[in-house]
Amino acid sequence: MRSNKFGIRIAASVLALAVSYGAQAVTDEDIMNDHKTPGDIVSYGMGTQGQRFSTLDDLTTKNIQYLQPVWAFSFGSEKMRGQESQPMIKDGVMYVTASYSRVYAIDARTGEEIWQYDARLPDGIMPCCDVVNRGVALYDDKVIFGTLDAKLVALDKDTGKPVWIKEVADYQAGYAITAAPIVVKGKLITGVSGGEFGIVGKVEAYDPNTGEKLWTRPTVEGHMGYVYKDGKAIENGISGGKAGVTWPGDMWKNGGAAPWLGGTYDRTTDSLFFGTGNPAPWNSHLRPGDNLFSSSRLAIDPDDGSIKWHFQTTPHDGWDYDGVNELISFDYQENGKTIHAAATADRNGFFYVLNRENGDFIRGFPFVDKITWAKGLDPETGRPIFAEGGRPGDPSATEGTKGEPVVAQPAFLGGKNWMPMAYNQETGLFYVPSNEWSMDIWNEPVSYKKGAAYLGAGFTIKPTNDDYIGVLRAIDPKTGKEVWRYENTAPLWGGVMTTAGNLVFTGTPEGYLKAFDARTGEELYKFNTGSGVVGTPVTWSMDGEQYVSVASGWGGAVPLWGGEVAKVVKDFNQGGMVWTFKLPKDRVASN
Repeated sequence: MRSNKFGIRIAASVLALAVSYGAQAVTDEDIMNDHKTPGDIVSYGMGTQGQRFSTLDDLTTKNIQYLQPVWAFSFGSEKMRGQESQPMIKDGVMYVTASYSRVYAIDARTGEEIWQYDARLPDGIMPCCDVVNRGVALYDDKVIFGTLDAKLVALDKDTGKPVWIKEVADYQAGYAITAAPIVVKGKLITGVSGGEFGIVGKVEAYDPNTGEKLWTRPTVEGHMGYVYKDGKAIENGISGGKAGVTWPGDMWKNGGAAPWLGGTYDRTTDSLFFGTGNPAPWNSHLRPGDNLFSSSRLAIDPDDGSIKWHFQTTPHDGWDYDGVNELISFDYQENGKTIHAAATADRNGFFYVLNRENGDFIRGFPFVDKITWAKGLDPETGRPIFAEGGRPGDPSATEGTKGEPVVAQPAFLGGKNWMPMAYNQETGLFYVPSNEWSMDIWNEPVSYKKGAAYLGAGFTIKPTNDDYIGVLRAIDPKTGKEVWRYENTAPLWGGVMTTAGNLVFTGTPEGYLKAFDARTGEELYKFNTGSGVVGTPVTWSMDGEQYVSVASGWGGAVPLWGGEVAKVVKDFNQGGMVWTFKLPKDRVASN
């Protein structure tokens, strides 16, 4: 192996092979048509809308038992922790990230390494929820990803050598990047992490060829947005119009609302959809008001970063119910009309269907078994109807330093957390990885200090059932009906993918990649990868055969923040692999 000062390792023999047949440049058209081209995966979400639906149907409910592993690639070293990446595939080359801000290029036919890039991380990084990375963006001849010290790095797709490196934010203030960037209309779009440290959330656009900043949009009311021309910042309006409307005093200056999960894009409305995280601090008694734009979904103009509309799922959030979960565009028919909708399953336990043209509320309903913090949603606006006594108590109202605790369900890790759901265009169902848990939560006094945790709350998470925590649910977005469910002993923390072969794939912390009948929920296949699966599976075709890949490696927020739940998973082994499976050609006829 060869290495250099940039932390790149190149397999010389495989590099020569890669250059000879290597991946072609990725264009804007490739990205916009990703959902129609199953021979490659060049967007996070298997399409910019994030549906994670594949039109491939060689692999079906009738032959899934013949799916077989063909290679497994180790991320190596002692750097384990959570592996939450979604692989990308272009012209026989796989690009996948790993914990601690690493990137690999792999021969998708053989599993041999082409190159590896390790970001040089400083000692003072402050990721709240493990050292994960969820994937890369591909554009032109570059592989681009974000790092735990809040940088964007563009690598040459053939060699892994850095083309440019850009600092997005100050990691010493608590900023980080864990999500895969998205490329839309020739712009590289990223959010940031760090809401637990009182940062100011923002979505930004960069030139993917040079790293030049094109626009920035703060996601906390009161901060100025900018567009950049010839290297100069030009004011582009204050987010929300002016400061302090839904925040007390100067608290908006450290308001959180980090869009840490990344975004989707809808070509029909020409809109980026980003979710925003919790307001800071967690102690809601310090910040009365709705606290825009925290715990919200935003529609953003990709040309200049302007906010077109917002929908706040948890106004005045007092439970850490981040609103970052992906907003997936889909269409359905109603009374002879096509409804341009978008759906999200929120951490707060409610599933929302919105009009993606203007953000209007269409319908909402619980997708978990029990919700205690709210009695329901206003049928006209979708605004939550808060339950009396459901909010953690104000510590200033007691003689001690701790407010009255409450039992809240779901727990702050959410009815659904970061792990992406999928939408099947043929069944019309969403497949939602969810969890049933509650928490004891209380408020405490806190003040902001740069780089320090800014919570003002304490908590303990508990399972709500004796025999399961995780639930994979099939949800009808038109009726709110749960069509089927699969219950899992440990929490589900990996993403979901579905196919035209009537299949749904996801992984479990117990180590299994599993496949289900998309219409009935019958478990049809499982394979143990040796470590918990918290990545997101993908499928693609190559040389006339259908492949499935998934990253394996237990970690993420659950073992770090899981309280009593962490005991359920304490004996699970860490790991760092990407597994690839295929259906042999001679088994396609088994359909």
